[in-house]
Amino acid sequence: MTTPSSTLTNELDAESSRLESASPRDILNWVFDRFGDDVAMACSFEDLALLHMVHELRPNTEIVFLDTEGHFTETLRFVDRIEREWSLNLTRTHPGPEASAWPCGTDRCCELRKVEPLQRAVEGRAAWITALKRVDAPSRAATKIVAWDDRFHLVKVNPLATWTDDDVAYYLSSNNLPEHPLWAQGYASIGCAAVTLRPANPGDRRSGRWAGADQEECGLHEA
Repeated sequence: MTTPSSTLTNELDAESSRLESASPRDILNWVFDRFGDDVAMACSFEDLALLHMVHELRPNTEIVFLDTEGHFTETLRFVDRIEREWSLNLTRTHPGPEASAWPCGTDRCCELRKVEPLQRAVEGRAAWITALKRVDAPSRAATKIVAWDDRFHLVKVNPLATWTDDDVAYYLSSNNLPEHPLWAQGYASIGCAAVTLRPANPGDRRSGRWAGADQEECGLHEA
Protein backbone atom coordinates (compact mmCIF):
# COMPACT_ATOMS: atom_id res chain seq x y z
CA MET A 1 0.00 0.00 0.00
CA THR A 2 1.16 3.55 -0.73
CA THR A 3 -1.93 5.72 -0.41
CA PRO A 4 -5.21 4.66 1.17
CA SER A 5 -8.35 4.31 -0.91
CA SER A 6 -11.51 5.98 0.35
CA THR A 7 -12.85 2.50 1.09
CA LEU A 8 -9.89 1.71 3.32
CA THR A 9 -10.03 5.09 5.02
CA ASN A 10 -13.71 4.62 5.81
CA GLU A 11 -13.01 1.11 7.09
CA LEU A 12 -10.22 2.31 9.38
CA ASP A 13 -12.35 5.13 10.78
CA ALA A 14 -15.20 2.72 11.48
CA GLU A 15 -12.94 0.12 13.07
CA SER A 16 -11.18 2.71 15.21
CA SER A 17 -14.54 3.84 16.57
CA ARG A 18 -15.73 0.28 17.08
CA LEU A 19 -12.55 -0.73 18.89
CA GLU A 20 -12.48 2.33 21.14
CA SER A 21 -13.73 0.31 24.11
CA ALA A 22 -12.14 -3.00 23.10
CA SER A 23 -9.34 -4.68 25.02
CA PRO A 24 -5.82 -4.59 23.56
CA ARG A 25 -6.08 -8.32 22.84
CA ASP A 26 -9.30 -7.79 20.89
CA ILE A 27 -7.61 -5.03 18.91
CA LEU A 28 -4.66 -7.31 18.18
CA ASN A 29 -7.00 -10.10 17.12
CA TRP A 30 -8.61 -7.66 14.68
CA VAL A 31 -5.30 -6.61 13.12
CA PHE A 32 -4.10 -10.20 12.76
CA ASP A 33 -7.42 -11.32 11.31
CA ARG A 34 -7.42 -8.36 8.91
CA PHE A 35 -3.77 -8.40 7.81
CA GLY A 36 -2.49 -11.86 8.74
CA ASP A 37 1.27 -12.07 9.00
CA ASP A 38 1.79 -8.84 7.04
CA VAL A 39 2.22 -6.96 10.32
CA ALA A 40 5.24 -5.74 12.29
CA MET A 41 5.51 -4.35 15.79
CA ALA A 42 7.92 -1.57 16.76
CA CYS A 43 9.10 -2.14 20.31
CA SER A 44 11.40 -0.07 22.51
CA PHE A 45 11.44 -2.76 25.26
CA GLU A 46 10.73 -0.09 27.85
CA ASP A 47 7.97 -2.35 29.11
CA LEU A 48 6.81 -5.73 27.85
CA ALA A 49 3.02 -5.51 28.21
CA LEU A 50 2.06 -5.20 24.56
CA LEU A 51 4.96 -7.35 23.36
CA HIS A 52 3.75 -10.13 25.67
CA MET A 53 0.24 -9.96 24.18
CA VAL A 54 1.54 -9.98 20.61
CA HIS A 55 3.86 -12.87 21.36
CA GLU A 56 1.08 -14.92 22.89
CA LEU A 57 -1.34 -14.30 20.03
CA ARG A 58 1.05 -14.40 17.05
CA PRO A 59 4.56 -15.46 18.16
CA ASN A 60 6.04 -15.25 14.65
CA THR A 61 5.27 -11.50 14.40
CA GLU A 62 8.30 -9.48 13.36
CA ILE A 63 9.42 -7.28 16.26
CA VAL A 64 11.43 -4.23 15.23
CA PHE A 65 13.89 -2.72 17.70
CA LEU A 66 15.41 0.58 16.58
CA ASP A 67 19.03 0.41 17.65
CA THR A 68 20.01 4.07 17.51
CA GLU A 69 23.54 3.22 18.67
CA GLY A 70 22.83 5.51 21.60
CA HIS A 71 20.87 3.24 23.93
CA PHE A 72 21.80 2.49 27.52
CA THR A 73 23.83 -0.70 27.89
CA GLU A 74 21.07 -1.94 30.20
CA THR A 75 18.50 -1.57 27.42
CA LEU A 76 20.60 -3.55 24.94
CA ARG A 77 21.18 -6.34 27.46
CA PHE A 78 17.46 -6.43 28.26
CA VAL A 79 16.61 -6.75 24.55
CA ASP A 80 19.13 -9.60 24.22
CA ARG A 81 17.61 -11.35 27.22
CA ILE A 82 14.00 -11.14 26.05
CA GLU A 83 14.91 -12.11 22.49
CA ARG A 84 16.62 -15.23 23.81
CA GLU A 85 14.07 -16.21 26.47
CA TRP A 86 10.99 -15.58 24.29
CA SER A 87 12.53 -16.75 20.99
CA LEU A 88 11.45 -13.52 19.32
CA ASN A 89 11.42 -12.91 15.59
CA LEU A 90 13.48 -9.78 16.20
CA THR A 91 14.85 -7.31 13.67
CA ARG A 92 17.37 -4.75 14.88
CA THR A 93 17.67 -1.68 12.71
CA HIS A 94 20.81 0.45 12.56
CA PRO A 95 21.37 3.96 11.24
CA GLY A 96 23.19 4.47 7.98
CA PRO A 97 26.66 6.05 7.78
CA GLU A 98 25.16 9.52 7.33
CA ALA A 99 24.01 9.41 10.97
CA SER A 100 27.59 9.57 12.25
CA ALA A 101 27.51 13.36 11.87
CA TRP A 102 24.36 13.58 14.00
CA PRO A 103 24.86 11.92 17.41
CA CYS A 104 21.97 11.50 19.82
CA GLY A 105 20.66 14.86 20.96
CA THR A 106 21.49 16.74 17.77
CA ASP A 107 19.01 18.13 15.24
CA ARG A 108 18.75 15.20 12.80
CA CYS A 109 19.52 12.32 15.14
CA CYS A 110 15.98 10.96 15.40
CA GLU A 111 15.34 11.36 11.69
CA LEU A 112 18.44 9.34 10.80
CA ARG A 113 18.51 6.92 13.72
CA LYS A 114 14.80 6.16 14.13
CA VAL A 115 12.56 7.41 11.35
CA GLU A 116 14.57 6.35 8.31
CA PRO A 117 15.50 2.92 9.76
CA LEU A 118 11.85 2.23 10.61
CA GLN A 119 10.77 3.28 7.12
CA ARG A 120 13.11 0.65 5.71
CA ALA A 121 11.97 -1.97 8.21
CA VAL A 122 8.23 -1.65 7.53
CA GLU A 123 8.41 -0.97 3.80
CA GLY A 124 5.88 -3.15 2.03
CA ARG A 125 4.08 -4.13 5.24
CA ALA A 126 0.32 -3.71 5.54
CA ALA A 127 0.29 -2.57 9.17
CA TRP A 128 2.46 -1.82 12.17
CA ILE A 129 1.69 -2.02 15.87
CA THR A 130 2.85 0.52 18.45
CA ALA A 131 2.56 0.88 22.22
CA LEU A 132 1.41 4.52 22.13
CA LYS A 133 -0.85 5.64 24.97
CA ARG A 134 -2.86 8.85 25.04
CA VAL A 135 -1.64 9.59 28.55
CA ASP A 136 2.01 9.59 27.46
CA ALA A 137 2.06 13.22 26.35
CA PRO A 138 -0.28 16.01 25.17
CA SER A 139 0.93 15.33 21.64
CA ARG A 140 -0.57 11.83 21.89
CA ALA A 141 -3.92 12.74 23.41
CA ALA A 142 -5.81 12.32 20.13
CA THR A 143 -4.21 8.97 19.22
CA LYS A 144 -6.66 6.74 17.34
CA ILE A 145 -6.89 3.01 17.83
CA VAL A 146 -6.49 2.45 14.09
CA ALA A 147 -5.46 4.95 11.43
CA TRP A 148 -3.60 5.35 8.17
CA ASP A 149 0.02 6.41 8.72
CA ASP A 150 0.93 8.96 6.06
CA ARG A 151 4.60 8.94 7.01
CA PHE A 152 5.17 5.21 6.67
CA HIS A 153 2.38 4.45 4.19
CA LEU A 154 0.61 1.64 6.04
CA VAL A 155 -2.01 1.10 8.73
CA LYS A 156 -0.99 2.07 12.25
CA VAL A 157 -2.55 0.22 15.18
CA ASN A 158 -2.32 1.45 18.78
CA PRO A 159 -3.86 -1.24 21.04
CA LEU A 160 -2.82 0.52 24.27
CA ALA A 161 -4.13 3.97 23.29
CA THR A 162 -6.75 4.06 26.06
CA TRP A 163 -4.57 2.48 28.75
CA THR A 164 -2.99 4.33 31.67
CA ASP A 165 0.39 3.73 33.26
CA ASP A 166 -1.46 1.93 36.06
CA ASP A 167 -3.04 -0.43 33.53
CA VAL A 168 0.40 -1.31 32.19
CA ALA A 169 1.82 -1.77 35.69
CA TYR A 170 -1.06 -4.07 36.63
CA TYR A 171 -0.58 -6.15 33.49
CA LEU A 172 3.15 -6.51 34.10
CA SER A 173 2.57 -7.54 37.71
CA SER A 174 -0.32 -9.90 36.93
CA ASN A 175 1.72 -11.69 34.29
CA ASN A 176 4.95 -11.69 36.31
CA LEU A 177 6.82 -9.96 33.51
CA PRO A 178 10.35 -8.63 34.00
CA GLU A 179 10.91 -4.89 34.28
CA HIS A 180 13.45 -2.83 32.44
CA PRO A 181 16.52 -2.79 34.72
CA LEU A 182 16.70 1.01 34.70
CA TRP A 183 13.31 1.26 36.39
CA ALA A 184 14.96 0.12 39.63
CA GLN A 185 17.34 3.09 39.30
CA GLY A 186 14.47 5.59 39.13
CA TYR A 187 14.13 5.98 35.37
CA ALA A 188 10.57 5.92 34.07
CA SER A 189 10.56 6.70 30.35
CA ILE A 190 13.67 5.41 28.69
CA GLY A 191 15.16 6.49 25.40
CA CYS A 192 18.71 7.15 24.29
CA ALA A 193 21.21 7.63 27.11
CA ALA A 194 22.32 11.09 25.99
CA VAL A 195 18.84 12.60 26.33
CA THR A 196 17.26 10.53 29.13
CA LEU A 197 17.25 11.49 32.79
CA ARG A 198 15.23 10.37 35.77
CA PRO A 199 11.85 12.17 35.79
CA ALA A 200 12.13 15.84 36.73
CA ASN A 201 8.48 15.71 37.83
CA PRO A 202 7.59 12.52 39.74
CA GLY A 203 4.03 12.76 38.40
CA ASP A 204 5.14 12.90 34.78
CA ARG A 205 6.90 9.76 33.56
CA ARG A 206 8.20 11.42 30.40
CA SER A 207 9.59 14.53 32.11
CA GLY A 208 13.06 13.01 31.98
CA ARG A 209 12.98 12.55 28.20
CA TRP A 210 14.67 14.87 25.71
CA ALA A 211 16.86 16.38 28.41
CA GLY A 212 18.31 19.62 27.08
CA ALA A 213 16.17 19.49 23.93
CA ASP A 214 13.03 21.42 23.03
CA GLN A 215 10.93 18.50 21.80
CA GLU A 216 8.40 15.91 22.90
CA GLU A 217 8.47 13.48 19.99
CA CYS A 218 11.16 11.77 17.94
CA GLY A 219 9.26 11.91 14.67
CA LEU A 220 7.92 8.37 14.58
CA HIS A 221 4.49 9.42 15.82
CA GLU A 222 4.06 12.96 14.60
CA ALA A 223 1.17 13.78 12.27
